[in-house]
Amino acid sequence: MFIISLTYTKPMKEIDGLLSAHRKFLNEHYDNGMFLLSGRKVPRSGGIIIADAPNRADVEAVIQLDSFYTAGVAEYEIIEFVPSMAAEPFAIYQDDGHHK
Repeated sequence: MFIISLTYTKPMKEIDGLLSAHRKFLNEHYDNGMFLLSGRKVPRSGGIIIADAPNRADVEAVIQLDSFYTAGVAEYEIIEFVPSMAAEPFAIYQDDGHHK
């Protein structure tokens, strides 16, 4: 499981101009099952994506497809974690001790 933290590095005008393409990117990866949750940071300085992927290399490859990445308007931090506890709706992502 991965937390992808985006931090904007350019003015909001540039970010807003890329939002349509960014949302298309998000939708593609919701459709293929990699992205589970996403949204803006508060205050609006970037965003967070929760992703389920087999490995970090897959996440890094997907990020490179994002319009924010290709336009160079955001920095990305990838944090891998093993969910050892989960609320019932997310229990399918809980690690059973046999890290995938």
